[in-house]
Amino acid sequence: MTEQQRGISIIGSTGSIGTQCLDIVRRHPERLRVVALSANRSIDLLVSQAYEFSPEVVAVADESKFAELQKKLQGTGIQVLEGEEGVCRCATLPKADIVLGAATGVAGLKSVLSALTAGKALALANKETLVAAGDLAMEAARAHGATIIPVDSEHSAVFQCLEDGGINNVEKILLTASGGPFWNSAPHMLDKITPQEALKHPNWDMGPKVTIDSATMMNKGLEVIEAYWLFGLTEKQIDIVVHPQSIIHSMVLFKDGSVKAQLSLPDMRLPIQYALSYPDRWSLPEGRIDWTRPQSLEFHPPDLKKFPCLRLAMEALEAGGNASAVLNAANEAAVDLFLKEKLSFMGIPHMIERALSELSGPVLSTYEEVVHVDQLTRRYVLDAAGRNTFTL
Repeated sequence: MTEQQRGISIIGSTGSIGTQCLDIVRRHPERLRVVALSANRSIDLLVSQAYEFSPEVVAVADESKFAELQKKLQGTGIQVLEGEEGVCRCATLPKADIVLGAATGVAGLKSVLSALTAGKALALANKETLVAAGDLAMEAARAHGATIIPVDSEHSAVFQCLEDGGINNVEKILLTASGGPFWNSAPHMLDKITPQEALKHPNWDMGPKVTIDSATMMNKGLEVIEAYWLFGLTEKQIDIVVHPQSIIHSMVLFKDGSVKAQLSLPDMRLPIQYALSYPDRWSLPEGRIDWTRPQSLEFHPPDLKKFPCLRLAMEALEAGGNASAVLNAANEAAVDLFLKEKLSFMGIPHMIERALSELSGPVLSTYEEVVHVDQLTRRYVLDAAGRNTFTL
């Protein structure tokens, strides 16, 4: 590894963010060196990545896949680890200068906390970490001198806009939302939406869970909670505006009335690369906006009645306690049921609202408490679906 190279550990290397991150490594081999890769259970792709990038360590979270992974990497000299602890080893590897936290859902929480406790620079793509355990994560970062650089396009945009202005000069941040594929759909049509329709996002190429969250607008609610923790703002300092073109990725309103915005074509490689290159900017040849052609940028207020998931997220943030953790777990479980065609599209917010009303409680102060509430909420959702309590 040359002096100029940054060692990178990719947690969730086989997912949408992880694979796009590896595209960036291919573009900048003189700057980036993969030292660790981990996946949940996608063995074939993980093996292919390991042979291409020759990391020191790979890990598979699903322990039932460990023997297969070990056999396929036999003779490579790559250390093979298993389970949650193996993934956490990848997140704390000494040669990892930066850790990309891209594992989907609350399953990525422990590895993120491990990276922060190890004082790593963390490129955070897993918004559920801050939603379910924002206090724990931010305290770990403060206590151990870790740096969090957001990868979500909206938070990356805010992060970039604050480089010159500073958080103390901010009046508000405005997170932009595409509105998803159903922004213009009639409300009475939403309950008839199929998973296949919901997975067709008009602008972004994302994994299934995030794509469904965009369709319900829960992703924007989760991002409000994430922004609350990342930037130390109050709920009233975070607004949402629907911007169907997805060109402006977020804006910052400063106290003097000026507004800064970050604009680019909708391509996740840009915020991923910026998190890896920060504070520098590296070349990314594709994806230039053609400002010489006529075009328009639209802005609309969000419709909280039509998309109740957004309202529920805001209410959870205001409620405090364990509400955000319950919201996150209920949403993950409900989205999974929808993708399996066991729950309707509008059954997702109905399920989340019932879970919040039944399970909300005090602040969670340990990782174990977060996991307990997460598991409790998931069981509640599955039991409720089995009893046909909700719109199915």
